[in-house]
Amino acid sequence: MKKSFIHQQQEISFVKNTFTQYLIDKLDIVEVQGPILSRVGDGMQDNLSGVENPVRVNVFQIPDETYEVVHSLAKWKRHTLARFGFNEGEGLFVHMKALRPDEDSLDQIHSVYVDQWDWEKVIPDGRRNLAYLKETVEKVYKAIRLTELAVEARFDIDAVLPKKITFIHTEDLVEQYPDLTPKEREDVIAKEYGAVFLIGIGGILPDGKPHDGRAPDYDDWTSESENGYHGLNGDIIVWNESLGHAFELSSMGIRVDEDALKRQVEITGDQDRLKLEWHKSLLNGLFPLTIGGGIGQSRMAMFLLRKKHIGEVESSVWPDQVRKDFDNIL
Repeated sequence: MKKSFIHQQQEISFVKNTFTQYLIDKLDIVEVQGPILSRVGDGMQDNLSGVENPVRVNVFQIPDETYEVVHSLAKWKRHTLARFGFNEGEGLFVHMKALRPDEDSLDQIHSVYVDQWDWEKVIPDGRRNLAYLKETVEKVYKAIRLTELAVEARFDIDAVLPKKITFIHTEDLVEQYPDLTPKEREDVIAKEYGAVFLIGIGGILPDGKPHDGRAPDYDDWTSESENGYHGLNGDIIVWNESLGHAFELSSMGIRVDEDALKRQVEITGDQDRLKLEWHKSLLNGLFPLTIGGGIGQSRMAMFLLRKKHIGEVESSVWPDQVRKDFDNIL
């Protein structure tokens, strides 16, 4: 029992440590320390889809403020790049830990506890476009694939990812498979190609619905990308044979500029956010143009180690039935 537990932990640590180094190398970013709490009212918290309730914390020595456990560091990273004067092409990442207690399903891939490589870079002048997004996606994917090859060499787990990632726009996908749900489309395309980057998450598609929800104030999902399509963001999705369906590893994108922010909060009805400190700073030109995203740490370990439940690679809280159904829940 002890030996198998130790081996399990060694596998997890190897995946996380190896990918961290490849991510640093491919994106040329530095590790920084990030917060676990976000001050209520300044606009820095990631609102996700806008309906999740964060965990609130009162700090005894700061009685006039209320804080929330972060959902992610999407806005904090951009603020930090501006605060410390990062130049074009420079960036940072954080080993982010968060709580999302309103997760609507505690299943094999969803947990209350969230851990990510949360990264952000300042976009070089003139490169706020789809070509730069794709170039960055390819670098992230290269880090993923090199980590998989290292896992194969270390633990004799066969590598399965294709050498190249395939780019597909969600507008193409809905036209190809109009009778399928978004998740069913992901299954079809991920199984066909092995690894895809779905461009354009958040905007309304030809069927009148978005492929998936995205907050209006970090990713740009309304600017024109190419061929009349819209969206400068997307998800890295791979085919997970252990689960028999598509598996999201990363959400990322070019961040909103002043125009995209105003346009998107108008669409979602979140104009009140423009009164918040973070949003006013963006509208006043105090933040650099950036690209960034989150890469799931436990999801990465789960996929590369061919685990069937995310609880096999992270310690979280689960209903009793989950612990009965899966032997190796931590």
